[in-house]
Order: sequence, then structure tokens, then C-alpha cells
Amino acid sequence: MKPVPLSTAPTDAEQRKAIKPVLCYPTQSLPRPDVDAYRAVRDELTLVDTVRVPARDAATFTVPAGSFFRIISIDGPQVGDLNLFNRHDLTERFYTGKTRALNGTHLGVGDQLFSSFPYLRPMATITHDSLDWYGFDEYGGSVHDVIGTRCDPYTHNLLSGGDQYHYCCHSNLTRALASSTGLATSEAEPHVHDVLNVFMCTGFTRDTGQYFMKASPVRPGDYLEFFAEIDLLGCLSACPGGDCSSKHSSDEARCYPLLVEIYSPARTPTGWRAPEVNAYDRSHGAAETTL
Repeated sequence: MKPVPLSTAPTDAEQRKAIKPVLCYPTQSLPRPDVDAYRAVRDELTLVDTVRVPARDAATFTVPAGSFFRIISIDGPQVGDLNLFNRHDLTERFYTGKTRALNGTHLGVGDQLFSSFPYLRPMATITHDSLDWYGFDEYGGSVHDVIGTRCDPYTHNLLSGGDQYHYCCHSNLTRALASSTGLATSEAEPHVHDVLNVFMCTGFTRDTGQYFMKASPVRPGDYLEFFAEIDLLGCLSACPGGDCSSKHSSDEARCYPLLVEIYSPARTPTGWRAPEVNAYDRSHGAAETTL
């Protein structure tokens, strides 16, 4: 939030402010998925597993590369916080910042979720979104953002004057990952990362640039579908904020479970192959050491 300025504006202030912006990451050369090829195999999907995520809790699931998974609203409007990992290496995880830089603040069909450095490759591709009709509303809000981090007990503790709440999404994801991997919660917590806010409706206020939330438009039966580009371990929290229309980080909101369904296609999409890790040589311009 920008403060009231203390500095005197220069005489050419308006001229400086009128300069047109340019995209930080022009994506014309970014390899794009063949979404039509992905969607062409959706008519022959076999349901192979379901995972129910309890309200104010989290659960993990696995998805083989070349398979699909759906996050589904089942009993009432509910948002979810999604973490993704390489199933075989927890250090490769979803990177919201670079995903945002390459796609935008809110994700939709055809957008890819990228992994962290030094791997930086697509982990999953969105193939269907039953809320794609929403677009951006009059407040600048939209669904499925990669700008919020996740509700967490540390921020809640700061803002509440010391309250201890244990069912924020950060804590939910930590418990679920610990249970799935056998790690202690203290070992699992550092792997929990910024999320894709599934179904959450968010944006930035135009006057102060602050992150806002509003009631999610999701209803039972809505879903967001992904194609797994690599073998995935997913971790999903059913946020304690429910539809995030008023509060989170408490037991006040009405909350509902979410459902994850994993599907196997009858065939792989035409031309698809699992992406390799990023080809950068990782030398970082440092001189080679000779012995």
C-alpha cells in the first residue's frame, strides 16, 4: 500500500507516469501445450481413484504423468489451497511466482503450473474449468489465483494479538504432507509452499493495491481439471474460510469438503511427452575451479 507521498513531484511527473508498460516476460517463444490434443482424450477417461478432503483439513493424492485429476466442489461453496510436488523429489515443487509471471494473476485453460528452480518445467496443465465464464468482474476479481500465499498461523498470530489457530491452510498442508511422507511436521513444513487458490475469487483493490477476497462463485458440481505433465504428489487443503466471503483463519465460516478424482486416459495425447528439467547449465557465470 503506497503511503501519502512525502516527496515533491518533479515537473515531468505526468510524463514519466504516462510511459506505456511492457510485459516482463513476453511469451511468444514459450513452448505451449497442445490443449486440443489434451482435450481430445477426455472422452475416454477411466476413474482410478478418489480422495475426499475434509473441511478445515487437507489430504494428499498421487497422479501419474499422462493422467488427469479434478478438484471438485461437492457439498457447498468451498475454496481449496493446492500444493504440487514431483512425486519422487519434494525439492521440485510448484512455483507460483514464475507461474504468475508467465501466465498472469489468475489461471485458466491452457495455463501451465511451473516447478521451482533449478527444474523450472511444467508440472501440470489446466484442461477444463467450469468457472471459466466468470472472467474478471467489476472489482477486478477472478478465480484460481496465484497471488495469495495461503492462510497461515503465523500471520494470524500477528494480526490477532497472539491467538493460536491450528487449521489454517498452511498447517493443514503441513499435517497432510507429514502424514503422507512419514516426515515429522517440523521436517514437512519447509516443503509447504505458496498455493494455487482453487475456486477462490480474488484481486487487488484499485485505490490501495491490496489483496482482496470475495464470495467464490463455485457451486457443487463445479471443477477444475488438470493434466499431469510429471508424476505428481498433490496436497489440497479445504480452506477454513469456506467460500472466503468474510473471514478465514478461524472456525467461523461455513466450510465443506472437496473431492479429488484421478483419471487415466485410454491413450496419451497426440505428440505429448513428459517435459525434461530445465536445460540451463547452472554455472551462473562463475569461473571453473581447476585443481
